[in-house]
Amino acid sequence: MVHIDFVQGDITEQHVDAVVNAANSSLLGGGGVDGAIHRKGGPEILDACRALRASHYGKGLPTGQAVATTAGRLPARWVIHTVGPVWRPDEDRSGLLASCYRESLRVADELGAATVAFPAVSTGVYGWPMDDGARIAVRTVRESGTRVREVRFVLFSDAAYEAFTAYR
Repeated sequence: MVHIDFVQGDITEQHVDAVVNAANSSLLGGGGVDGAIHRKGGPEILDACRALRASHYGKGLPTGQAVATTAGRLPARWVIHTVGPVWRPDEDRSGLLASCYRESLRVADELGAATVAFPAVSTGVYGWPMDDGARIAVRTVRESGTRVREVRFVLFSDAAYEAFTAYR
């Protein structure tokens, strides 16, 4: 069974096998977690993402899917990029959000990663309510059946940390 930990901090400073990036579908960087990972990880991550776009993901990475690249200069071995859904009050997209966590863990299992750090996918500019995002994330990881030994939710703000730790 996977051990789940919650820390408040910067995901780009986590010494884990894989860091999950809340990417946009272009895989070419952006704001928030995505921008921070690309900035700190260096050009190696962007080069790997460009190679993915030139081969398997010409139209971008679909929402709810995940793919791995090098971690560049981050203190991790890999970055697992996943594209979270934009929250819509008139449409239940929780299955897509859960898929981000499941697919990221599937990729981590394929890589042989024992430790994985996740951000709060879709809860920033994509507008997912923090409490609901935390509930979906923690439940999905608990039910995943992954071979990953430790999942660390790395939460940047006090509000995110409080929302996630409510589901310990």
